[in-house]
Amino acid sequence: MAIDKIKAIFEQYSTINEYKKGDVIYSPGDEAKFLFCIKEGSVKIGCYNEKGREITKFVFYKDELFGEQAIAGLKKRRDYAFAVEKTVIQKIDCSAINDFIISDLEVSRYFLTLFGKRNIALDERLESLVFKDSKTRIIDYLMKTIDQKGKKVGYEIVVRNFMTHQEIANLTSTSRQTVTTVLNILKNQNIITFDRHRLLVRDVEKLKSGIC
Repeated sequence: MAIDKIKAIFEQYSTINEYKKGDVIYSPGDEAKFLFCIKEGSVKIGCYNEKGREITKFVFYKDELFGEQAIAGLKKRRDYAFAVEKTVIQKIDCSAINDFIISDLEVSRYFLTLFGKRNIALDERLESLVFKDSKTRIIDYLMKTIDQKGKKVGYEIVVRNFMTHQEIANLTSTSRQTVTTVLNILKNQNIITFDRHRLLVRDVEKLKSGIC
């Protein structure tokens, strides 16, 4: 499988770096020459608009790749990337990957698919902004977080290292006050409970239905 080949390439050619929460992995203007794979933790990708407002594009988790624009020929980074929590990352020079993309059809198709999925995800974010209200965007974020990071504890699901309300606002293009209001309503309805460190979902079906 292509993903097994990618992992093997990383194991052979990459270096490993550890980051504390909030550490910058790359910034706008940095030379784009590396591809990254998350071994542990999570990474936020985003940018700032002309007014200095943070816009979060993606949050990536264990075993996901990021920084792939360098493979497509990007010379300088346009976004920032930083560790959301304590994170371990494999870093590989794109020249090593490019050799395999040229010589291995499976690897080439893997990256074409990756580029396509990232573009679709951005399209979905845009459609969400246009067609969905703030509450729905926040609930959608919670459901995606459960799918990506949730672990079953009996009949409930727990998400460790839950993001701050401001970080959720940045991801959902809402305000911190709106995030706080929606989460508190869900908490009062006994659908979720949360603190600075974790989210506990008591009733996934009610959360999915958008009860609020």
